[in-house]
Amino acid sequence: MDMNLDAIRERLDRIDDQMTDLFAQRMRLVTDVAAYKKEHGLPILDTGRERKILNRVSLRAGEDMEHYAKLLYQTLFSVSRAYQAQQLRSASPLTAELEAAAKNIQEKMPQRVMVACQGTEGAYSQKICDQMFEFADILYMNTFNDVFNAVERGMCPFGVLPIENSTAGSVTQVYDLMEKHHFHIVRAGRQRVDHRLLALPGTKLSDIREVVSHEQALRQCASFLAAHPGIKATPMENTAVAAALVAQEGRRDLAAIASQECEALYGLETVEREVADNDNNFTRFICIAKDLTVYRGADKISLMLSTAHKPGALYRLMSHIAVMGVNLTKLESRPIPGKDFEFRFFFDIEASIESPAVRELMEQLKNEADQFVFLGNYEEMR
Repeated sequence: MDMNLDAIRERLDRIDDQMTDLFAQRMRLVTDVAAYKKEHGLPILDTGRERKILNRVSLRAGEDMEHYAKLLYQTLFSVSRAYQAQQLRSASPLTAELEAAAKNIQEKMPQRVMVACQGTEGAYSQKICDQMFEFADILYMNTFNDVFNAVERGMCPFGVLPIENSTAGSVTQVYDLMEKHHFHIVRAGRQRVDHRLLALPGTKLSDIREVVSHEQALRQCASFLAAHPGIKATPMENTAVAAALVAQEGRRDLAAIASQECEALYGLETVEREVADNDNNFTRFICIAKDLTVYRGADKISLMLSTAHKPGALYRLMSHIAVMGVNLTKLESRPIPGKDFEFRFFFDIEASIESPAVRELMEQLKNEADQFVFLGNYEEMR
């Protein structure tokens, strides 16, 4: 018998009401399960029990619905585990740390401070540093690892590092170093990257046989370099360091890909403007500090996580974020050294630890993950 859309929706509403009532009943029983597990010292996760239920409900749903039933119940299990953990949990060190930071929100970052940056004067990190701090005393470091060390050892209260580029992607060196150091992100910002081909005054493009720059800058200018196969591309520590080298070497066959500021700083001349593949080229930078500090306006959280190397592990982590209705803005994966095809994940989400629900979400993720590191809650400058 044909039914109109309103009648179909009315039936769906009645079924949804029944499902909601049954869901509430199920979650109340979960409380009893949590109490039993606590009394008998049992773990929250029971993979054997979950597998039996998934097999039973998928069979009951029928061949055409078995995969959807499995997905539904996997989500339900994730919610149930989180609810059980909440019932059993006493205040953890993570929750205590986040609550303390939330109660001690700082109004603004200091403006007269020493900041560690990789490179030298004229580097893009120097430009974004001057945007973040009005009176920064910049200590230039040779490597990204040196920047992390300067902050971790207390040499500088802050450090600035590039994290990703809109053309070339993530700065993998920085991501790989994150696992080795203790730090927190306190601010982020984006710097427009205006790459130019710089050389000694009077140099022509036809004279150039070698171009030096940071490896990220070389990747961002891949089309230009491909169009000039006779020019050798040599990576260096930094774009500004490359420009300084061209000035020091005095070679007319040598050029650097660097910023307009480097042209004046090192007495060079622009041979080609806008050599980047993309005119709308931006690099995102993070500002790090040793201790967890949250400043007013912080609305982004960064996390580092690893999961068990088995099907559904990452999905279960992400389901917690989805259930909370939190926007996931970045998911980056990096291989774990020494482990075949196992990865560490970096999450960026739009949230603030001022919310108790967000602090609870962090606790859920920590309990679900094999490794969990809270990297910071911060504002991103626009």
